[in-house]
Amino acid sequence: MSTYQLPALPYAYEALEPHFDKETMQIHHQRHHQAYVDNLNKALEGNDAAGKSLEELLKGISQYGPAVRNNGGGHYNHSLFWNILSATPKTAPTGKLAEEINSVFGSLDNLKAEIKKAGLGQFGSGWAWLFVKFNGTIAVTATPNQDNPLMDTQVTSRGFPILGVDVWEHAYYLKYQNKRADYLDAFWSVLDWSAVEKNYEAAIARVS
Repeated sequence: MSTYQLPALPYAYEALEPHFDKETMQIHHQRHHQAYVDNLNKALEGNDAAGKSLEELLKGISQYGPAVRNNGGGHYNHSLFWNILSATPKTAPTGKLAEEINSVFGSLDNLKAEIKKAGLGQFGSGWAWLFVKFNGTIAVTATPNQDNPLMDTQVTSRGFPILGVDVWEHAYYLKYQNKRADYLDAFWSVLDWSAVEKNYEAAIARVS
């Protein structure tokens, strides 16, 4: 029986400074994400779901208890989050994703404003997302706790996440304190659009 593992970051903990500080990145990855992985493995002990991929698990998450939902979501969400960040990011989307953003939102700035609005509007802990709906269009949503658009518990906003920003306080409080808006603004300085484009292409291939 396989168990889930904490993925290594594709950059050093200090690589995203001054936007994301080293201490926050270490604690966020080594303690918070590790705890989600450990608790997910514990929750799945003796369960026939233990052999499923993380995505399969989340797509049928309504079948499982809160420990699997919270920790499975936490593992998936953070794994996506780390991989869309970079010390040398592509600063704007191009190609089909850029066209889709302009078509749906009017401009990249409008999309950024919608994601910031979603992040600020999420009361308490949660995430703001750009995702590909199962009909192939893109949309922005927010989810509480460690939920995400993959989960079958989502009533309306379901699909494949391609960009997610963590708005739990542990993601930003050491540097930004209660200034979530400043953290959300800083996020764009380390977001790598090339990674988001790859996520978009993979999602489109699956819904087409």
